[in-house]
Amino acid sequence: MNPIQDAQFIFAEAVRAVQAPRLMERLAEHPFLRPPGPAGAVRVIGAGKAAMAMGAQAEWQVESALGRPVGEGLVVVPEGYRATYPAGEPIPRRIEVTEGGHPVPNAAGAAAARRTLNLAVRCRAGDLLLVLISGGGSSLWSAFAEGISLEDARATFRLLLRSGAAIAEFNCVRKHLTAIGGGRLGAAAGAARVLTLAISDVVGDDPAVIASGPTVPDPTTFADARAVLERYHLWESLPGPVAAHLSRGLAEPALETPKPGGGAVGGGAHEGAAIGERDLVLLANNRRALEAARAAAVKLGYRAVIAPEPVTGEAREAGRALARAAMMTARQAGVAAGGGPCCLIWGGETTVTVRGDGKGGRNQELALAAALELEAAGDAGRGIALLSGGTDGVDGPTDAAGAWVTAETAAEARRRGFSPEAALENNDAYPLLDRLGTLLKPGPTHTNVMDVQVAVVGQ
Repeated sequence: MNPIQDAQFIFAEAVRAVQAPRLMERLAEHPFLRPPGPAGAVRVIGAGKAAMAMGAQAEWQVESALGRPVGEGLVVVPEGYRATYPAGEPIPRRIEVTEGGHPVPNAAGAAAARRTLNLAVRCRAGDLLLVLISGGGSSLWSAFAEGISLEDARATFRLLLRSGAAIAEFNCVRKHLTAIGGGRLGAAAGAARVLTLAISDVVGDDPAVIASGPTVPDPTTFADARAVLERYHLWESLPGPVAAHLSRGLAEPALETPKPGGGAVGGGAHEGAAIGERDLVLLANNRRALEAARAAAVKLGYRAVIAPEPVTGEAREAGRALARAAMMTARQAGVAAGGGPCCLIWGGETTVTVRGDGKGGRNQELALAAALELEAAGDAGRGIALLSGGTDGVDGPTDAAGAWVTAETAAEARRRGFSPEAALENNDAYPLLDRLGTLLKPGPTHTNVMDVQVAVVGQ
């Protein structure tokens, strides 16, 4: 057994289990597509890292079920994703694929979001709107409320990205600035049927948080959004139009997002009209990836355990905690005494409060902190390989998904002229891990179910 290679294989199998070709095989069996099927047009819209792959599968499944093709569609993926699409995989033929900014929105995403809203508004009773959402959808569908410019929104989101706010908090604010999230897209489709297929990239899999919940009612309020901004001391730093819009929302109930049990809501051409049937299917989540990781570990001969609680909080603190858990497992299992190799598997999503000006991401920061913890433990840390990676193949503003480390990683970094402690303090894990060759670089995976961590405890 090679702990490092095994950890990489286990992670790769976790990702493969949550990619679109494996998730949409039974779409044609959904009641909205069963004969006689929708009498009118079938339109497909989507946004997120999996949107292109989901769109290709949706085209095939719709035609299989109805005997006629998708009428029209538009999906938005992050910049550069079309060039990284896996060779040999089916591509959308009738659905247009465009690109937008992520994690900070750009003009292309804003234009795509406006076109998406127009497609929804054109739906009528008897039509079916198929909505495909996955990680990154909030940023890629960047249509904002009247008076908020793209630059205003970008400045606000940069503040949130650096603050350490959790994704649910981030999306709470975003839903109260957008013209598409927080249920507004679903409202725009009026009396048409709307079927949403979602790949969850959030802890808890709340449909109102995934891609900012474009087709489901929003339980959060303008008051909640302001509370998030004040919690992270950001209110005074907001662009004027953003603060003004949020303040208006507190005073004018009509600006609030659609609420659970709220009945008919505003939606452009369909304002005040009846709302058609709605359904949301969760295709994949972090747990599905973790189960696949466990199966892969068992196949390799490990005794594998999935941690019961998601990994959240500050990345560096999580890294230290995971390293300690791996060492405790090694002691309890008596690996050195012949208990056999073990594999611990975690999933979730941490945050990073940016204090330095270095280069890295939450998974790299988690791994570096774990390396220091393993080193400090001396002999107790030896024989353990710990990997942390984003299932989307991207970690922060870098070309890596994450990294793997051992008890020797920190010492080797010092021999090459790096200070692991200084790198961690400066949020600068990438250069150190890149020099050591321990970065995980699968490239964009065209899916996203948060992060997976694997600790392999060898003999």
